[in-house]
Amino acid sequence: MLVLSSLLALAIPAVLAQDPHNLTTLTGTWSSGARAVITGPGFADPANMSFTPPQNTGVSYSFTDDMHYEIARYRFVSNGTNPACIRGVLQWTHGNYSLLDNGSILMVPFLDGFQQIQDPCAPESNFIDPGYNYTELYQSWRIFQDPVTGYKLHLFEADGTPVAPQFLVATSPNMLPTTTLRKQPAPPMTTTNGFISGGGNSTKRGLDAMLHQKRWTWTWGF
Repeated sequence: MLVLSSLLALAIPAVLAQDPHNLTTLTGTWSSGARAVITGPGFADPANMSFTPPQNTGVSYSFTDDMHYEIARYRFVSNGTNPACIRGVLQWTHGNYSLLDNGSILMVPFLDGFQQIQDPCAPESNFIDPGYNYTELYQSWRIFQDPVTGYKLHLFEADGTPVAPQFLVATSPNMLPTTTLRKQPAPPMTTTNGFISGGGNSTKRGLDAMLHQKRWTWTWGF
């Protein structure tokens, strides 16, 4: 009986340490791959709708204890039909997040997000979309302890698709102010892919559809 009690005492802290839905563990700034993409003022300037492109592609998420988040994404999109037409896409958004009882994370934007698409083969080679706003649902998340790189965050989108693994780069979130930084009057629009669009024009919707066609491949820096 004493042996069993000792084993249980050892097992309980281990289980708690691996709890995948721990708010204090989630808090901070996370970044994938080479950790070149980091949220905050060094990546995006919402007031001017401009970016400072990092040296490598990747993704970065930041979370605060008071339920704010920020996302920075930089990726290349290869074209299976025309390999010379590689697109560069930079995206920024922020807002409030909720940890749901089923283990999901719901992220609701402030509607001031934006993205930049650089496409050498398009009529407009450098396009700024002021309506990049999506309410994002992640079905689950996990944080593992890597013996070499430390804490590693795994997010899974609504359909189970994994996001690029991210490493903890700062326990204090590196973020822009957690309030609306630019007015965006476009109303929300429901889509059918597990997300809710925060508005935008027909050009954006057409672009999103094209980016998600099977002939395009998203390339991350990890």
